[in-house]
Amino acid sequence: MPKNILITGGAGYIGSHISENLIKKNKKIFIVDNLSTGHKRLINKKAKFYKVDINNKKKIKSIIIKNKIDSIIHLAGSLIIGEGERYPKKYYRNNVLGTKSLLYSCVNTNVKNFLFSSTAAVYKNSVNKVTERSITKPKSVYGKTKLKAEKIIIKCCKKNKIKYGILRYFNIVGSSKSGKIGLINKGDHLFKNFSGQILKKKPILKIYGTNYSTKDGSCIRDFIHVSDIAEIHRKVLDRINKTNKSKILNCGYGKGFSVIQVAKEFSKQTNKSVKIIKAPRRKGDLVEVIALNKNLKKFIQWRPRFNKLKIMVISSIKWERKI
Repeated sequence: MPKNILITGGAGYIGSHISENLIKKNKKIFIVDNLSTGHKRLINKKAKFYKVDINNKKKIKSIIIKNKIDSIIHLAGSLIIGEGERYPKKYYRNNVLGTKSLLYSCVNTNVKNFLFSSTAAVYKNSVNKVTERSITKPKSVYGKTKLKAEKIIIKCCKKNKIKYGILRYFNIVGSSKSGKIGLINKGDHLFKNFSGQILKKKPILKIYGTNYSTKDGSCIRDFIHVSDIAEIHRKVLDRINKTNKSKILNCGYGKGFSVIQVAKEFSKQTNKSVKIIKAPRRKGDLVEVIALNKNLKKFIQWRPRFNKLKIMVISSIKWERKI
């Protein structure tokens, strides 16, 4: 079984949850993060931390060799859709070149398994429910850089006999059950922004785009709790190692909620008067995207534990109140 695991971007929101999950299963965790968006406070005390950029091939390779790393979970990169439209070169450097550099560092080492955090943004905008075989035609710069990274991973891993797991995330929300870790960075994160507003005296929830061709006019997303995502990583890693098979898997619940539905659920969780206002559409946003997750469930015998909208909302508010 995988024993020495390197997590790039391990000081971030998702990475910190994965670290916590793996450490509970007695895995040795090594974290690489340049702290450009990560936070030291989220790093598990039982993990070994290196402050270094993944583009530093020489340093990364020495870390892999020194610690006898057998598996890598690659989360480091840029992930805000709006920012990607403004700074495409930054996204190419971090998501494409960074992935290429990391893979270069894995060659001729003990690395056998490679997990990559991809995204539902790689899919074509007009396809509402997607399987792993659905058309990939990204609308955003972010999605385009992630798809390029996927192709590089597949080619490099096949060449070097490394098993890969490409996990296409849908919309990750919530915070840990332990209450120790959650989302700190704001960005364009819907649940983060709504949680912050709910704690104000006069909450205002903005809906970006209310004239889409959906039931209530707002975008529809397949939200998935971060604790379930962490569990998926551990199980997929163990499974690709055991079966010696590489996989591309959708990571979502297979159920969509509209942004307006989410706003109404946040409103229910407070006794304040909440104002919901309409705002213009944002460039790069998909209208509707829902995961068909049959392959994921079959591959790891997975059952979600935090898939109720109420649970996801309360979890997000609880963390925001804490910080």
